[in-house]
Amino acid sequence: MTKSLFPGFDGLMSLSRREGVDVRPTLLRVLTDLYVQTRIHSDDEQRQFTELATRLIDQVDDATRAAIKAKLAIYPQTPVPVLQKLGLVAAQEGRRVPLARETPAPVPTPAPVRTPSDTELRMAATNMAMQPKDAAEIHDMFFGAGASERTLILHNLAQTPLKAAPRIPTVRAKRAIQILEMAAIAGDVENFTLELGDSLILPSRVAAQIVDDAGGEALAVAARALDMPSPNFQRILLFFKPAIGTSVNEVYRLSRLYDRLSDRSALVMLAAWRGSTLAVTRAKYQSSLHDGERQRARAGASQTRPGVQPGSSAAVRTSTGGSSER
Repeated sequence: MTKSLFPGFDGLMSLSRREGVDVRPTLLRVLTDLYVQTRIHSDDEQRQFTELATRLIDQVDDATRAAIKAKLAIYPQTPVPVLQKLGLVAAQEGRRVPLARETPAPVPTPAPVRTPSDTELRMAATNMAMQPKDAAEIHDMFFGAGASERTLILHNLAQTPLKAAPRIPTVRAKRAIQILEMAAIAGDVENFTLELGDSLILPSRVAAQIVDDAGGEALAVAARALDMPSPNFQRILLFFKPAIGTSVNEVYRLSRLYDRLSDRSALVMLAAWRGSTLAVTRAKYQSSLHDGERQRARAGASQTRPGVQPGSSAAVRTSTGGSSER
């Protein structure tokens, strides 16, 4: 069960002890959330959940203990030893405390139909080339979208004929994964950003935008482009993104997104990130060239004005209507 519910659990615990970062509250929350997602568990899964959960319950704060107690109290398959550990078993051995019936989930309201943008329509075209302008629009559309919209964008990228970026060489990718994970554990934002940009061949501006992105989807795309194993990505979330690592829902959401994200979607987005830089650079130099052309046009116009030639003097009229030279 350790592998199916939270890969790398023991490794995270040893890292926690070695680095002095207490991740036990987050681990217990994530472990509990993943366990209650399924109604039926094998004997081995129940045994391993019991072992891990009872070990962590005494090692976490009161707020974490109360949060998981509320979830496991209404979950019908909570193992008895865990119920006992949380004080949810009546005086009679193995008998639950009577609980209120579970409130049915509200019926989700259908999302309003959204008109696709020009960029999305072009993405659906059959022979779309990844031009710098298109790449810039995909880049801006992704970073300007919400979580659900980003998921839809990445799903669409996998089905379009856009040309993807080539895969990062395996040796280089493995080295990058090691460096990124060490930088994440140490909280070294600068070196993490430098390594991410260097390994994915991205300019510092885009690499910083990926690292600073609050949603975490951009980091998931970058990690998938490196073919990073899921446990490594989860550890980076826990250590490097505190706002995400302390939220069970966010860790679970991004872990699911990462496991479902295809290599092609990530590599197409990587190509868009690279191409967006060309669009910005081109616009910058086109503006400079336009200003230069205007300056040269003004200089040429001033040179064509008539003037007195060297060695000559202007004619002076006389009182008799003739002219004479000085």
